[in-house]
Amino acid sequence: MQDVAVKRDAGLRPASRASLPRRVGRALVPLLWLGPSIVLIALVVLWPVIEMVRTSLLKISSSGVTLGNRGSANYTDLFDEDALVPVVLRTLLWVAGIVVVTMVLSLAIGQLLNARFPGRRVVRWAVIVPWAASVLMTALIWKWMLDNYSGIVNRVLLDLHVIDKPVNWLGHPHQAMVWMMWVAVFVSLPFTSFVILAGLQSIPSDVYEAARVDGAGAFRTYFGITLPLLRPAVLIASIINVINVFNSFPIIWAMTAGGPGHATDTTTTFMYKLAFYDQHVGESAAMAVVNFVLILVMVLVYLRATRWREEVR
Repeated sequence: MQDVAVKRDAGLRPASRASLPRRVGRALVPLLWLGPSIVLIALVVLWPVIEMVRTSLLKISSSGVTLGNRGSANYTDLFDEDALVPVVLRTLLWVAGIVVVTMVLSLAIGQLLNARFPGRRVVRWAVIVPWAASVLMTALIWKWMLDNYSGIVNRVLLDLHVIDKPVNWLGHPHQAMVWMMWVAVFVSLPFTSFVILAGLQSIPSDVYEAARVDGAGAFRTYFGITLPLLRPAVLIASIINVINVFNSFPIIWAMTAGGPGHATDTTTTFMYKLAFYDQHVGESAAMAVVNFVLILVMVLVYLRATRWREEVR
């Protein structure tokens, strides 16, 4: 009996050895599908980040020639800039204001687009138009509309006797920031509204029927059922908006170019001026790293805040 058992074990060993490569092969099969995505992420995301950090530690001429290593000197020069703190604070206000207003308006527009009414499809297509148009062209159109001599905004306000004389809306930093924030909201609404609409359409109708049976009113239904179930859609839309608005360049550059001086600059336009106006490429790269860190911090804080609310509930 022992001889038979030994023979059986001997016969099983080659099979188990042969199955090991098969198991390894099966484990590596997903890499054939994930490999291209991993390579693409490495080339498009990771490599530029590494290159950005490396550039921030170098001394680079205006023509792009590396002149040596500067270490942390670029960051020291950046933090010595008098305009840095006002620019960062303005950027945070820019992002918070645009994202909050966009989300509030998108919740209302999403509800409208989800309702049944004649011409709903036409309205949905109309909402997409600002998103389909070029952001730069949209900003230029609004700049022409706000022109203090021939702009339609001044013309309408004069005809309605709201103002007594034409106003140079983009000549005053505070007014210019408000108008640019409005344009940013205008171009952000379509995407955010459709994300909210997708979230609304994913909510089962049975939930609303049960709420009606329980006697819940419209107010209680919205804040007790709709908003909690919209949390994933709101989270995704908010994070994408934070990233897009933080890196927004065409609107500010087309309407005011960050001027006068740095009065309407955000970190993105300030970074551009450091590189192409002041010819400080390394300092501009340092600003890019700071900008990247600020975005990560804002997103992580937002994610932490939403997780905290879930834990409280």
